[in-house]
Amino acid sequence: MDTLAILGAGKLGEALLSGILRSGTAADEVVVVERHAERAAFLKERYGVRSVEVPEAVSFARTVVVAVKPQDIGALLDELGPLVTPGHLVVSVAAGIPTAYLEKRLVGVPVVRVMPNTPALVDEAMSAISAGAHAGEEHLAATERLLSPVGKVLRVPESQQDAVTALSGSGPAYFFFLVEAMIDAGILLGLPRAVAADLIVQTALGAATMLRDTGEHPVQLREAVTSPGGTTIMAIRELERHGVRAALLAAIEAARDRSAELGRLYD
Repeated sequence: MDTLAILGAGKLGEALLSGILRSGTAADEVVVVERHAERAAFLKERYGVRSVEVPEAVSFARTVVVAVKPQDIGALLDELGPLVTPGHLVVSVAAGIPTAYLEKRLVGVPVVRVMPNTPALVDEAMSAISAGAHAGEEHLAATERLLSPVGKVLRVPESQQDAVTALSGSGPAYFFFLVEAMIDAGILLGLPRAVAADLIVQTALGAATMLRDTGEHPVQLREAVTSPGGTTIMAIRELERHGVRAALLAAIEAARDRSAELGRLYD
């Protein structure tokens, strides 16, 4: 991997850092920009990486990961703009920020936009990447190599990033919400909370693994559990009667619309 700078070492920045180092990159090939001294000291102790200022980070690294919160992006770009060159690659994981907004401030610099999700913390992320106006195949390939240690990477047109945000970016929260409700149901049925949690978490893990590894359509897998006149079909009937499918469609559409609305703040 090329030398790397991570600008912003919060949870997502740390998840990327941790995965990259586990994949075999040496700590002396990575620097971070972290303005909080206590946090910088923690990263140094845990991972052996140096915390530097933005000018040193840019002079050190060919690939620059922008992992700050959206509200901090303007100030960072003011500092970054005069320093980066077309020889750099800027990979932005700042949620909802279009590549065009970055390119106005980083003139001629290749930019790749990424929508990851929180399972990056356990190396099971789903990251969707999109090339900006100056990014080519080599920049997308470099971004894939960067992100693959923390999960799966998929290329999409930037026009689809709002849908990606709604589906996989916010997606973990939908599953957590469902698991929370199912654990509550277990308690309602008389199970201890710890038992209900074990049952549901392992069931969720097993179901996800079957979806990934069998290649079968979800309908086929659901029907394999659904015996005529049995318990599962009665549960499915209630889910349909209460409009769960329609509610999910509406919820994900609302998330897409909100992502688009937030993105327009950075036109």
